Amino acid sequence: AGAAAVACGLLLAAAHQGRSRRGGMKRLAPKARGGEEHTKTLAPHDEWIRTLNLGAFGKEVNALGQRLQSEQGPQDQAHLRKMVLWSRFCAVVGLATMWLPPNPLSVVFLSLWTHSAWTMMGHHVQHGGYNRTDDTGRYSSRGFAQGSLRRRLFDWFDWMLPEAWNVEHNQLHHYRLGEDADPDLLERNAATWKGSQRYTMPFLSMLLWKWAYYAPNTYKEMKVSEMARKGKPLPDGFDPAAPLTLAELMQGKAKGIFSLGEFLTRCIGPYVLWRFLVLPLPLALIGGPPMFLNALYNLLLADVLSNIHGFIVIVTNHAGNDLYRFQAGCKPKSPTFYLRAITSSANFATGGNVTDFLHGWLNYQIEHHCWPDLSMLSYQRGQPELKALCEKHGVPYVQENVFVRLKKTMDIAMGHTKMRVYPADLERQEDAMVWNNERVRALVS
Repeated sequence: AGAAAVACGLLLAAAHQGRSRRGGMKRLAPKARGGEEHTKTLAPHDEWIRTLNLGAFGKEVNALGQRLQSEQGPQDQAHLRKMVLWSRFCAVVGLATMWLPPNPLSVVFLSLWTHSAWTMMGHHVQHGGYNRTDDTGRYSSRGFAQGSLRRRLFDWFDWMLPEAWNVEHNQLHHYRLGEDADPDLLERNAATWKGSQRYTMPFLSMLLWKWAYYAPNTYKEMKVSEMARKGKPLPDGFDPAAPLTLAELMQGKAKGIFSLGEFLTRCIGPYVLWRFLVLPLPLALIGGPPMFLNALYNLLLADVLSNIHGFIVIVTNHAGNDLYRFQAGCKPKSPTFYLRAITSSANFATGGNVTDFLHGWLNYQIEHHCWPDLSMLSYQRGQPELKALCEKHGVPYVQENVFVRLKKTMDIAMGHTKMRVYPADLERQEDAMVWNNERVRALVS
């Protein structure tokens, strides 16, 4: 997904031509686009754009991120070790009790172990949040959970292949946030659901999205990226922007990209064998089939709960009728990049390790998208300051209870509401860019 940028206003100009035919225009303050004069009729919820000095705002957000980065040190590493200890405590409790008949204690702690290992350790370490503070290299993005099955097993073992998740999440999602090229854009992905699917699929997705959607789709993004680097053409009729589910993979819709056998062998197969066979197997030797089956049932229920937990705190980060979508690419770390990170993301309740642990640190999604490579502790420190900056400049900063966000997410998934669309002709031209995989499409447009 990463590619050299080219300055390009093609997409923005095309959108401007389509919109400029509308009447009833009002004068827009020159500073709203960094000094360029423009006229535009704005919806009431977009009026904040009229007075925004985007250049000044972006400069302050960047400076805050630089300061937070410079303040990272031993405290951040100690905080990471504490969170790892909490995660492993959940593992010990869950594994030590899973021989019992299916019970809430085992299920909850096994689920929290899985959830925290992904959303806190795997997530922030692979973004490079501890590259500057970890002298041992144990929590470095350069090798954590990657390169071998052994590293994956000991660092972060989940349904997704870490290398594939890096491509889909760290690159595509973070740097194409809210665009059609964002693979995690729920509104676009849910548009394929028709009729009763609009109401059944959102709830079904909560139960199995990690293995039925996220694992195959992240793997698809990795394979497409590999083919692009090698200059290999995609098969005729294959849409790389369309989400790929396990069911579609089984139907052969990834033919020419990768096979079901490859996906099972390299991605989810090892996890299934370890999680649901190897882990409970010793109990079969101790207590026979009853203990093994009890453990298996607890592990399966924990997996379902982990899917639900993940859906509630992850999918809800970027969906809602108060968040924005965008129509073209922008330069990383530009004022537009920071603005999109804030206005296309939502935070939940923040503050305190217990609250943040239960949210998997995904309650700092605005800060994380502004500065992806900071530590968890840095997000705790920086959140009040970034929120104050947004209030100072009049930029919407969305922070609500996670279950309020869940309702708004479901409304988007079911087609009851729509996300806001940022006016393309009000984008800051100097921040525009076209990624390599979009260049041809832009020229055709």
